[in-house]
Amino acid sequence: MSRRIDKSWVVFDSIENDEHNRCVDLFQRPDGSFGFEEFRRDVEDAGAWTPVAYHSGAAYPSKDGALGAARIAVTWLAEMQRMRRRES
Repeated sequence: MSRRIDKSWVVFDSIENDEHNRCVDLFQRPDGSFGFEEFRRDVEDAGAWTPVAYHSGAAYPSKDGALGAARIAVTWLAEMQRMRRRES
């Protein structure tokens, strides 16, 4: 499990970019709140996922709330999802 994701939190979705070097994990905490964190993976780090920002400290009341906040905070995620909608 990646750093900044507490072991008691349940990751219910992990979204990678097309290059597989960026990822957003969406999770639920035991108290019922939701959150997200962004990670990067670089060759210099031996392929380990490294946190990019401190998004995991914020809490949202729903999965959709966490995903919406992630789309605002993580520009590549919003752009990737826009492009995929256009393709379908």
